[in-house]
Amino acid sequence: MAETCFTRETFRFLKDLKKNNDRDWFKENKRRYEEHLKDPSLRVIAAFAPELKKISPHFMATPRSLFRIYRDVRFSKDKSPYKTHLGLHFRHDRSKDAHAPGYYLHVEPGGAFLGVGIWHPDGKALRAIREHIVEEPAAWKRAKGAKAFEEVFELAGDRLKRAPKDFDADHPLIEDLKWKDYIGVAELPDAFVLDPELPKALAKRFKAGTPFMRFLCEALDVPF
Repeated sequence: MAETCFTRETFRFLKDLKKNNDRDWFKENKRRYEEHLKDPSLRVIAAFAPELKKISPHFMATPRSLFRIYRDVRFSKDKSPYKTHLGLHFRHDRSKDAHAPGYYLHVEPGGAFLGVGIWHPDGKALRAIREHIVEEPAAWKRAKGAKAFEEVFELAGDRLKRAPKDFDADHPLIEDLKWKDYIGVAELPDAFVLDPELPKALAKRFKAGTPFMRFLCEALDVPF
């Protein structure tokens, strides 16, 4: 399986891209991108697909799981054309975009991490999750407090400073209701990404997020 995964050349390319984030440089080095980032990503995704199905049949590992390297600069002051990281997102089969429950691998020199959950959900989804927490507080506590989950992931994301509208500021779980993202994050050493058994290593870590992911799917009325 060693040929499946990323190598130090993956990180070397990303470091070089960070120093030379322009179209001319990328054009000259596109073969490096394809050889050391794109192609290994697609092989990792393909090898991870059967592992993901063991966790849940409702999440997808397909070529679309690889985020484009090109940045959307239309509304950004930073006009750098390329991302200086790789993102692999294994989304729910009911989702239409990234703002739905999913599993995520972020590959960046010195900044790799795993994510589970839902990042920047729309207003309807966010309210549904908060309401589910209020309606099923014990289930929420079990989901976020599961031993396997806490050993791997830490809750992260943006939060409100005050109680969300229409929710009791004195609710016992008000700090959890303030989350604007419902994600668990696990920081990774570079060596994790370079592991020849990366697909299996991903499955082991992601499996620890099952209670959390199951709760979110129930909140959003999609199957886990």
